[in-house]
Amino acid sequence: MTGWSPIWIALAVVLVMMTLVWLASLLKRDASIVDVFWGLGFVVVGGVYLLAADERSPRGLLVLGLVSLWGARLSLHILGRNWGKGEDYRYREMRERSAGAFPVRSLFTVFWLQGLLLWAISAPLFQVQRRPQPASLGWLDVLGLALFAVGFVFEAGGDWQLRRFRRDPAHAGQVMDRGLWRYTRHPNYFGDAVVWWSFFCFAAATPGGAWTIFSPILMTLLLLRVSGVTLLEKRLQQTKPAYREYARRTNAFLPWFPAERSPKDPAP
Repeated sequence: MTGWSPIWIALAVVLVMMTLVWLASLLKRDASIVDVFWGLGFVVVGGVYLLAADERSPRGLLVLGLVSLWGARLSLHILGRNWGKGEDYRYREMRERSAGAFPVRSLFTVFWLQGLLLWAISAPLFQVQRRPQPASLGWLDVLGLALFAVGFVFEAGGDWQLRRFRRDPAHAGQVMDRGLWRYTRHPNYFGDAVVWWSFFCFAAATPGGAWTIFSPILMTLLLLRVSGVTLLEKRLQQTKPAYREYARRTNAFLPWFPAERSPKDPAP
């Protein structure tokens, strides 16, 4: 690998990919499709870094396999969740506020912005392929693998539990407070953050890899303050009356045992 050129190649690939997705969104009149390509984008970037590496390493192959598993699952989940439901309310509201300027504005504020964030967050993937030493896996790699397992279980398991809950007509209008959702109001977002802390561990195991710590910090902040917990909490407080009591009992992000149920709480 020569210098930092692969990181700029990855940026170009991401921007081209997001531009093509934007063109498809104009044809479908649905900006929501950008969410489907979020996870796949990391798979593509990880592949670019591996192909650009001068030397393959067990760590690099392992990380590419893990990010591919994570990214493919996330994209398939979002595709299945959004199929046939039209444009997500967030993008509909943006479209209404922007009126006729939305098609061009969405290229910059939705598609390219997500592409830039994706590229920045992928820094641990770059570092792992850029520095194949040490060749053997160490304790940080073991920690990374353990964190990935925990994060993946919370993210994929939380999504699966919520999907089953919603499919039951008897649960219409109810708040999901079972399984992993008993211990955190957002097990999927928590799991997502933990997955990216795991990738940082793999990067930190390489010489000079500590600089990539901004990646999991950025992903965690996005999940907590921008597109994840804060945005969803506001909507749920408005649409589900029982959510306030659930929020009182249950941690928003970090899993912990729920508080005792109030006599006023509705039955689960």
